Amino acid sequence: MGALSQKIILDDFDRKILALLQRDNLTPQRMIGEAVNLSAPAVQRRIKKMTEAGVIKANVAIVDPAALGHPITIFVEVEVISETAEQIESAKREFAATPEIQQCYYVTGEADFVLVVVVPSMKEYESLTRRLFFGNNNVKRFRTFVAMDRIKAGLEVPVP
Repeated sequence: MGALSQKIILDDFDRKILALLQRDNLTPQRMIGEAVNLSAPAVQRRIKKMTEAGVIKANVAIVDPAALGHPITIFVEVEVISETAEQIESAKREFAATPEIQQCYYVTGEADFVLVVVVPSMKEYESLTRRLFFGNNNVKRFRTFVAMDRIKAGLEVPVP
């Protein structure tokens, strides 16, 4: 992950490189260079710079949860009782450390958090709710939405 998180200005070459990497981060730098009219070493330098600056957060494989035995995707709104900085940070740490939680967002509105959870069964989800919500004195309520079909899932950011 980009450890420095410094501010950099992205030019058209950087944006084109990012668009290509988001579609397939295993694209050889030579092919990226041909597509954006740069040499492979120039592409490599730009990718390194964007990674160091935190623009590129990680290079990962996107895996189908069902292929790994987690066919159920659940969206959960969580409302907490107390929103002190310490308790919010505690909730963030707990949610971030839970493997079944694929994504976690601290949000405005009625809910305080929105979670994306993948589980192998509803029984496993029930167990997770007992551990994370019923066993947590600061959780006021939670609301569950079970996905019936995965239409689109990804992390690609539009590149202007």
